Amino acid sequence: MYIFLTLAAIFFAKIAHVSLGTIRIIYLTRGQSISAAVIGFFEVIIFLVALSLVLTNIDQWYNILVYGLGFAAGNLVGSKIEELIAVGFVHVQVVTVNNCGTLEEALREEGYGVTSMPCYGREGAHRTLQVLLKRKELPDLLKKMEKIDPDAFVSIFDTRKIMGGYFNRMKAK
Repeated sequence: MYIFLTLAAIFFAKIAHVSLGTIRIIYLTRGQSISAAVIGFFEVIIFLVALSLVLTNIDQWYNILVYGLGFAAGNLVGSKIEELIAVGFVHVQVVTVNNCGTLEEALREEGYGVTSMPCYGREGAHRTLQVLLKRKELPDLLKKMEKIDPDAFVSIFDTRKIMGGYFNRMKAK
């Protein structure tokens, strides 16, 4: 029974450690260093506990195997948590193919700040739409765009900081 408890402790501690590491890095890249430091504090404690359980019983190969499995599972869990909390902002660039004006107006009516410019591709004239939004809003935006212009070319970039423009007016409300 002790062996199974040890294996479970190693496995779940490693999942927690790697998941916290993923979240910590996301906060660091978004400029939220205090949150990252707090997470890092707990991350390193959990890491030391998991590692000490393995090193204390280094002759038992299955502890090492479970440690590796916990690491792999921690990457999966961490990425899912990151998707759920969706910290920060994204910049969505859309090159319209069909219904250019319709997509642009529909997004504005939904409350998105949209900047548009004419652009030219192999098939001729199009419009490029630039939309900045909270990452949590991204799935809804993509669904709306898919309905109106399913052939649009979409690229998404993480945005570290936003100053001025539409977002200042949103904060004032």
